[in-house]
Amino acid sequence: MRTADIVRNTKETQIRMELNLDGSGEGVIDTGIGFFNHMLELFKKHALVDLTVKATGDLDVDYHHTVEDVGLVLGQAIDKALGDRRGIVRYGFASVPMDEALCETSVDLGGRPYLVFASAKKHLMVRDFEVKLLEEFFRAVSVEGRLNIHLREIYGDETHHVCEGIFKSFARALRQAVSADPRETGVPSSKGVL
Repeated sequence: MRTADIVRNTKETQIRMELNLDGSGEGVIDTGIGFFNHMLELFKKHALVDLTVKATGDLDVDYHHTVEDVGLVLGQAIDKALGDRRGIVRYGFASVPMDEALCETSVDLGGRPYLVFASAKKHLMVRDFEVKLLEEFFRAVSVEGRLNIHLREIYGDETHHVCEGIFKSFARALRQAVSADPRETGVPSSKGVL
């Protein structure tokens, strides 16, 4: 089983996360931030991972610490659950339409963290949620998960739809990348390690 159970406690946030990469989209998400819960629900469903998140944080300050720290913990969980990354596909790509919006994600689980977040909506809000926080979330996932993530809003008018397209495309790209490759008997790298 490719699973991880991570706890992170700081003066700003307290987070407990359980992840099963070979799940079916089950789990309970509770971050105290409605829109962020919705995005993580989309992620677990489209990645077909079981994900349980219980996060409390200094939401009276703003959402930044909670969103970023959940990203750090998700990255740690992905990295731990992957182990030595033997036998995985490694790369994943997904293009997802969401009504008028189209978003795509490319992922490389090659051990080198890097994020490209290209969205014209990143300085907008969905209700009281700054879309820019999603860039911080994915940067944290990238660094702690040791993965390269390229997210791109190709076009879109409704900010909520763009955010959904970003999370769904990331989920489906990650689902592909963590999948078992029946022809790969070792680590998918000419270096021999990831």
